[in-house]
Amino acid sequence: MNAVPSFAGHGYGSSILRTPRDAEYEVFSRVTRMLRQAAQGDHGPDVIAAVHKNNQLWTILAADLASPGNGLPDEVRAGLLSLAGFSLRHGHQALSGKVGIAPLIDINMAMMRGLRQEAAA
Repeated sequence: MNAVPSFAGHGYGSSILRTPRDAEYEVFSRVTRMLRQAAQGDHGPDVIAAVHKNNQLWTILAADLASPGNGLPDEVRAGLLSLAGFSLRHGHQALSGKVGIAPLIDINMAMMRGLRQEAAA
């Protein structure tokens, strides 16, 4: 996907050691950690902040997936765009208190597993 820029210039290691996939994994990990911590409390500011960050992440990914320069196969892009749409819709419903955030955590965890599996392949 490569939607998340390298953190090489920000003290997170050199670009030689960190791949774009590593950066994407790291961002998913941080946002998912926020969601998991927020899920332990009530529907308060932590939930709002975590869901907002998750919506930002999925908006960036959707924009990258929809761009003509994205190198993923069309079928993969379509599936990920569908997932982005669900995550954003569910996030908006969670912000209004209508649904819980567990599905957002599950989706992000699946994305993280996928990023690690492809890196190992």
